[in-house]
Amino acid sequence: MKSSRPLGRTGMNIAPVVFGGNVFGWSMDEAQSFRVLDAFIDHGFDAIDTADVYSRFADGLAGGESETILGRWFAARPGMRDKVKLFTKVGLDMGGPGEKGLSERWITEGIERSLTRLNTDYVDLYFAHIPDPDTDHAETLGAFEKLLTAGKIRAIGASNFGADLLQQALAASAATGLPEYQVVQPRYNLCDRDDFEGPLRDLCIERGIGVITYFSLASGFLSGKYRTMADIEQSQRAPWLRGYMTEGGTRLIEVLNDVSANLGAKPAEVALAWLIAQPGVTAPIASATSVSQVESFGRAAELELSAEDLARLSDPIARSVG
Repeated sequence: MKSSRPLGRTGMNIAPVVFGGNVFGWSMDEAQSFRVLDAFIDHGFDAIDTADVYSRFADGLAGGESETILGRWFAARPGMRDKVKLFTKVGLDMGGPGEKGLSERWITEGIERSLTRLNTDYVDLYFAHIPDPDTDHAETLGAFEKLLTAGKIRAIGASNFGADLLQQALAASAATGLPEYQVVQPRYNLCDRDDFEGPLRDLCIERGIGVITYFSLASGFLSGKYRTMADIEQSQRAPWLRGYMTEGGTRLIEVLNDVSANLGAKPAEVALAWLIAQPGVTAPIASATSVSQVESFGRAAELELSAEDLARLSDPIARSVG
């Protein structure tokens, strides 16, 4: 596997793929989650991303399921917590009165709930999951500072922050002496590029901010297994996948499949390797529901894309297949 990379200014080094924990308790039951997590660690990976709200978006789930399964896995694997860099998030609506946002009150309460579910006394990286227009940056950062001082979190990050908002938060840190966001988590993949490329990427590179991408496989669209809208409608991920089935999306899959075939790799492996190779990116988040998919993470981390491969994938419409 390619060597670990420094995660911004957090002091952490992480392997080149982060496990996306939204699948625990949703796409996988507890027993399968344990098997896949064991395989992930056995293959040399060391970072897991989750959130308090996972997976409240799915029918019949209330949120907290992912953290709870992870907590049980840690309890069943003595010493495992020390081997893992654990990321979680706060801010999205948990359903109860006042159970959302980035106020000091909710951050203080939210971390305690997360720590209990996760069966740990600290989180390596705590993200603001989504901007909160009703709370000043100083209040949010002040709450994070107290958690850092208490040792309940080790570093802080911002998910879904654009360049302007991140710059405002950094300015607030400079003005108040409060801690800065050290990592961002943007939506970024071969299909979705506007959120990160441009001002946000430039700012992260300039300030040494780590970047962990989500939707790295476009909800599975970049696996290449969805060829028609009928395929998509049979998936649990249909609400996220529908928007990718366009002329441009189809063209991208053609190019991705062609590059993959030439390399003897799977489309998902090439899509992850493309992200790993992008300027400013520390590591992509990717989910797995089987041991074989974890093995693909290992192959993606080793895959070397040529300049021609990278160019074809980055500009598929302008290049012919084959």
